[in-house]
Amino acid sequence: MAREGPRPGAGGRSAPARRLLPPFAALRAFEAVGQLGGIRRAAQELGVDHAAVSRHLRALEEWAGVKLIDRDRGGQLTQEGAKYLARISAALEEISRATLDLTHRGDESRLVIWSVPGFAYRWLIRRLPEFNAVHPGFDLEVRPTDHAPDFGRHEADADIRYVRDMAPPHDPDVQSVEIARPSVFPAASPSVAARLGADAPVSALLGETLLHEDDDSEWRAWLAARQVQAPERLGGPRLWHAHLTLDAARRGQGVALTNALLVGDELASGELVQLKLQPDQPEIRFGAYALRVRKDRWRDPAILKFRRWLERAAADDPALD
Repeated sequence: MAREGPRPGAGGRSAPARRLLPPFAALRAFEAVGQLGGIRRAAQELGVDHAAVSRHLRALEEWAGVKLIDRDRGGQLTQEGAKYLARISAALEEISRATLDLTHRGDESRLVIWSVPGFAYRWLIRRLPEFNAVHPGFDLEVRPTDHAPDFGRHEADADIRYVRDMAPPHDPDVQSVEIARPSVFPAASPSVAARLGADAPVSALLGETLLHEDDDSEWRAWLAARQVQAPERLGGPRLWHAHLTLDAARRGQGVALTNALLVGDELASGELVQLKLQPDQPEIRFGAYALRVRKDRWRDPAILKFRRWLERAAADDPALD
């Protein structure tokens, strides 16, 4: 039997033939895994559990009848998976661009801001009422995420990252401005601080529970700057986000490495104490928080309003004096 062609629709016009489309959720999960290089990172990006991403991948493979992920090689894409990823990524980007044109036409009062989670949770979100008071009716969406957006795909209008001084040069198509360069110091609950004492040597921290984010690199760098040799392995839990390490420190579960921008409220209330250790050396700074924007959108009215407010708010923060 010949394959059935388009059927006449209303008014005698031909209805479009049914397209061969996989489940969209599975497609998004596969594209995120392929672009980010792993199921765990894709789950963080999509805001779902990693088991859900795994289920979507298997569902897509069963639907297509093709193996897309080589699970015996750490989840690398198969040859067929890599070819498929290249084509669907281009298609999803076009959908994104079309949606941006549809929803943002002439809209000068809406911004999508991505931000490193610690800055978003501990500083930015608390000050949004100040921004709304200055710019009433402004539609601001804030997304805390560990991953910087792809500006070429219009994933965000602006982005706030912690940029280390030794970081490689940024994308030439992206313009940035430094928001704050806070000093880095250890903080703990009043009970932990009292036990250590004001004259404790820096090396005494090696006997404490150190609270880490994703790894121990920041603690190692800070200890090295204070002339303390860290052991081969620094113990302590990995909590992944700055706001979690600070919550744990506030509960007396260990010592967090932080800065006044993130912990200013707790220092003011006395919930956390900046540890004063000996020898008392100059302040240590690893980098700065920076606002990043596509260069061709640097002076867009909405971005300009947010950028100027953000710079003033950081400059007026008494915790950074």
